[in-house]
Parts: sequence; structure tokens; C-alpha cells
Amino acid sequence: MTERTESAVRLVILLAIAGMAGAAAFTHVHDLSVAHGQPNWIGWANAVAVELMTIYLGLELRARRRAGRPVGLVGSLLVAFALLSLAAQVAEAESSVWGWVVAAVPSLAFLALVKVVLSNAPVTPPAVEPDQSDAYRYEEPAEATEVEPVRPTVPASPVVSAVLPASGVVQPHRPQVVGIIR
Repeated sequence: MTERTESAVRLVILLAIAGMAGAAAFTHVHDLSVAHGQPNWIGWANAVAVELMTIYLGLELRARRRAGRPVGLVGSLLVAFALLSLAAQVAEAESSVWGWVVAAVPSLAFLALVKVVLSNAPVTPPAVEPDQSDAYRYEEPAEATEVEPVRPTVPASPVVSAVLPASGVVQPHRPQVVGIIR
């Protein structure tokens, strides 16, 4: 199978899962909204808001990671909307463990699929600005090797050079006695 064919098959599977899971999720959120007093059109508005918000937040999370921006709020909102969608699926199910499981499957499958698709691209770290020093940049060590202590560099200044010997080791001060001994 060529890479292009494999990509096409993956896309068809993605669209099939997205279509079926989306239909189930939208229907459950709609039906739950209507069952609790909302008009029909607001039920669909709730379904669109809840289900599409999870997809949007997943895309936003990916974009923020790529740009090196904070993701805490977006990640929290993504979890909240995913749980809201899942709760609607379970609330519309038969009151049994298997009823809850089978009602949650489309939503969980879709969330897992979105996670796999969105985490497929490599995350690039933010570039260091040219005027920034590398002193605050952290790089992962290649392998677990013996760690050498980090020694801070001290900029050379005339005062430090005059006080400290070139070796950087401070010698104890020995006073010299000047005078005549009789």
C-alpha cells in the first residue's frame, strides 16, 4: 500500500468516525436540551456549541503549543466541554452500566481520534530572540549521563580583576612586616 493510499484510507475512516460520532453527540445534546425545556432550535444551538467547541479548542491548543504560548486555560476549557458532551451522552442513555458505556463510545472515540490527529504534528519550541542570552534556555540532555554542575560566568570587571588573582583562587592575606628588627 502506498503512502498516498494509506493517507486516503485514514481520511475516509476519520470522516466516517467523525460523521457518526458527531451525529450521535449532536443528537444526544439536542435531545437532552429539549427534554429539559429548551425549544427545538436552542437544542440544536446547544449541540453545535458544545460539540464544535471541543474541536475548536483542540485546534487552538495545538496552535498555542506551536507558538509557545500558555495552554492552561484552553486545556481546561477543552476538558470541561469534553466532559459536558460526555455527560449529555450518558444522560440520554439507558440507566445501566452498559447503557452508559455504549452511549459514551461515539463521544470517546471521536475525542480519541481528535487527540491522535491533533498530536500528529511535531511541536516546535519557540525560537530564542537574537538579543536574549542562552543563560535562561533549557535543553534536555541527550542521554542520562553524569551531570556536571553549572558554573555561573562572572563578567570581568576592573575591580574584580584587581582584587582577585588571575587563577580565581583567593589566597590568604599575609601581612608583610616592614621595619628594622634589632
